[in-house]
Amino acid sequence: MKNRISIQTIIDSQLTAVLVVDGDLVVQFANTAAEQLLTLSKRRLQDARLDKVVEDISLDMRRIQRCIELEQGFTNSEVQVIIDGLPRWVDVSVTAFTWERQTLALMELRLVDQQKKISQELQQRAQQQAARELVRGLAHEIKNPLGGLRGAAQLLERELEKEELKEFTHLIIAQADRLRNLVDRLLGPQRPGQREVINLHSVLEQVRRLVSMDIPPGITLTRDYDPSIPDLEMDSEQLQQAFLNMVRNAVEALGDHGHITIRTRTAFQVMLQGKRYRLAAEVRIIDDGPGIPALLHDTLFYPMVTGKEGGTGLGLSIAQELIHQHQGRIECQSRPGLTEFIIYLPLRR
Repeated sequence: MKNRISIQTIIDSQLTAVLVVDGDLVVQFANTAAEQLLTLSKRRLQDARLDKVVEDISLDMRRIQRCIELEQGFTNSEVQVIIDGLPRWVDVSVTAFTWERQTLALMELRLVDQQKKISQELQQRAQQQAARELVRGLAHEIKNPLGGLRGAAQLLERELEKEELKEFTHLIIAQADRLRNLVDRLLGPQRPGQREVINLHSVLEQVRRLVSMDIPPGITLTRDYDPSIPDLEMDSEQLQQAFLNMVRNAVEALGDHGHITIRTRTAFQVMLQGKRYRLAAEVRIIDDGPGIPALLHDTLFYPMVTGKEGGTGLGLSIAQELIHQHQGRIECQSRPGLTEFIIYLPLRR
């Protein structure tokens, strides 16, 4: 070949983000894909420390330094990187090499956001369906003897003459009713309600008004709506309940002080329940609380799973079921200082 192709041209043509860092984790080189991933120009990436070009990364930076010291490599799958406040998932490969008597680390970051979302959705649906069937089976088994227990207490009450003894039957009946209500909530909504085409923001405004009535004075609740979102076909009461459960969860997570934002946008080319929609309504419920414990991330929407003392663990499970009945999807992204529940609802028109 008369004109040799430069190494720079080859690396810039790669879809995988490539960074070269030294032993102090200072960036020595970045390709075009790295610019796009990190939303920074090569000029700003050059000579910047790695921990300054990403807000947060789930990879221990010391592993990269050890890789350089020992001249070894490693690969990590599904590493979370926070870029512009948003989490991205990447597969990371690090390889040590020597250049001009200096050992450097070649980092390759390959985006796996879409694959991870699809995999998570399929796994979540399968696990939730299994958990839901188990809970419903147990709920029915509990509900039947509860009816007999309540009926027996009512019959016994009729036979008692002393009022002080009837207090005990009143207690049995009241506790049986409480358990029956809990079981009914466990069973959750069985089928979609009456649908009508209405504005999404009218539902969210009703939720905001309801929460604002008893919100602690140290918590602020703001809205950031996109007025261009068209009306949706929905059961407004069911969606109101779903959004209300999530906003109230945010209020409880904040305690006495914090900030909650309800934000709406239009999302494009979204996969929902195995079907691609050209347009979808995106609702984000954002709070700046302590975040969700890592142990709960994978089971957050399961019935009876809660991180709150005295909580039933049904709010998010019911919300997930109601959104699912509207062919939508809920995602959760959480770290200390930022928790987002992201709801996607298909726009068919």
